[in-house]
Amino acid sequence: MSAALTAPATAAPAPRRGAARRVLPGFGLTLGYTIFYLSIIVLIPLTTLLVKTFGLTWAQFWKVVSDPIAVSAYQVTFGASAIAAVVNLVFGMLIAWVLVRYSFPGKKIIDALVDLPFALPTAVAGISLTALLADNGWIGQYFAPLGIQLVFNNVGIVIALIFIGLPFVVRTVQPVLEDFEKELEEAAGSLGASRWQTFYKVILPAIGPALLTGFAMAFARAVGEYGSVIFVSSNKPMESQITPFVIMAKLELHDYAGATAIAMVMLVISFVLLLLINGLQSWQRKRAGI
Repeated sequence: MSAALTAPATAAPAPRRGAARRVLPGFGLTLGYTIFYLSIIVLIPLTTLLVKTFGLTWAQFWKVVSDPIAVSAYQVTFGASAIAAVVNLVFGMLIAWVLVRYSFPGKKIIDALVDLPFALPTAVAGISLTALLADNGWIGQYFAPLGIQLVFNNVGIVIALIFIGLPFVVRTVQPVLEDFEKELEEAAGSLGASRWQTFYKVILPAIGPALLTGFAMAFARAVGEYGSVIFVSSNKPMESQITPFVIMAKLELHDYAGATAIAMVMLVISFVLLLLINGLQSWQRKRAGI
């Protein structure tokens, strides 16, 4: 037997620790790019907003943000956004449940229609809702004889905000329901739990963080909505005027400091509300052990 056949095979050198090949560059480069990108997209615009606002004295700032028209716009904007987000929370969860748990003809079409508000320009959505809900519209004509007006008031604002915010809840809850193990429901039922107890004790804790995330996203989207709302609202001061419309009106009058002051109030209130929602979401995850 030749020496080549009798010689023991040499062992391959063990890979060194930390020498694994990364798909993306190292931590330092990716972190630097992340900070740079966020600075351009988020931090610099917000800094400009602060600089413009600081051009006002405290008395001038307070006079602008506490104006009765501005206060009424805050109430309409945040009130309508909260109502729309709650409605989307309930019906968005139901739509996600139907799309995940049932098979029926036209399911893919309905699933695609959920994303329509994402792709549809907001102005087109406003025009469509106005044509649909006006007193002579396809739906509004049946409510007009009853004295119910669906557009050019706060009802129209809520409907428009529901329309643009629904996909956020559905698309946030849907993947969580798809990953949820049905065996847990069957186990709860075998132990004597009712349908309500199964939902409240088993399903809701699992999808609760996703529901809160969808609610926060739908609420944040509604607060900043402008294009669709101006078509379905009368835009009357002290009645159905939203805050973005007040900001745009001040910009048209070249009152940039006043516009940024109101925008700053919107930013602070939205940030605090989202912070509270995220805190509640984190608490619920810890409670559910997720």
